[in-house]
Amino acid sequence: MRLRILSGLGALTTAAILTGCGSQSDTAKLTDNKVDAAARLKATKAAKVKAAASVKANELGQIPVLMFHRIVAKPQTTDDRSPQQFRADLERLVREDYVPITAAEMVVGKIDIPAGKHPVVLTFDDSSPSQLTLNEMGVPQKDTAVAILKEVAAAHPGWKPKATFYVTRDMFGKTVREEQAQTLLWLKDNGFEIGNHTRDHLNLRGRPEKEVEEQIGSIGKEIAALAYIKPTTIALPYGNQPSKKDWALRGKDYHHLGAFLAGYTPAAAPFSKAFDPAGIPRIKVMEKKGDCAQFCSAAWLDWLKNNPDMRYTSDGDVRTVAYPKFKAPYLRKAFTTWSLPY
Repeated sequence: MRLRILSGLGALTTAAILTGCGSQSDTAKLTDNKVDAAARLKATKAAKVKAAASVKANELGQIPVLMFHRIVAKPQTTDDRSPQQFRADLERLVREDYVPITAAEMVVGKIDIPAGKHPVVLTFDDSSPSQLTLNEMGVPQKDTAVAILKEVAAAHPGWKPKATFYVTRDMFGKTVREEQAQTLLWLKDNGFEIGNHTRDHLNLRGRPEKEVEEQIGSIGKEIAALAYIKPTTIALPYGNQPSKKDWALRGKDYHHLGAFLAGYTPAAAPFSKAFDPAGIPRIKVMEKKGDCAQFCSAAWLDWLKNNPDMRYTSDGDVRTVAYPKFKAPYLRKAFTTWSLPY
């Protein structure tokens, strides 16, 4: 009996030893897997850093936000562009490796463009018929801003026809509710952003909070009723902020992520400490004449071309913020986990 008990204890001991060995083996495998995963992660990051450096990525650089109004055959003010001028504006952006994104994509940092390319935001104020008018077949009429955007995009594969249209009660010249809805829904369905430009295009500077909220909130609710979306960005009429700039971002009936001004410089990247969502500058589109010799699109695009280290250049990965190491002090802390210095 004693031998049987000892034999049984021996078997149990052997089983325990074998089990212990198995545990050590599993632990070793787990450790190896962690080491392999860490090595893969390190290799992946090293590859991303190398790729970012190869295109001189700078996602803390400046972004041109271009401001358009009417596109008409015979320009009457310096805000107007002819169809020929507008095509030339777009063709220059193509040549200089700019890729359009919407204002909403910019303010949230969703800048998904190819490596080595530069983002540009195309904005259109006042919702005029020259920007978008649909024919009987629901197709944008020739020489409207949207039609020209689509033509240029079709001629340059990979260049997307993206833009942001800031709407007032003028609603692209439509007074019939069904036609207003048709126009806004067309924009939404075709990847364009619909933004808020206040109901009556009033200068908000100095006006009481209640009036500011009514001007912004009323058109926002109208857009929501017609197109089933709430605007996430606003362009302030005349570029003037209300007495408290945050009134443009948040009110009883609206919550905007970015408020755009009317000039005069390129905008800071959303990842930069210099970025102010309540006051994002835009650039008037015009040749070098008068004040525009320094402060409009032709001048600023020349400056960005001649100062490439100041311009936003993408690393091609929307999940990272790549930049030269010496620019690290300019990174907003909120994007530390996205950081990819090289």
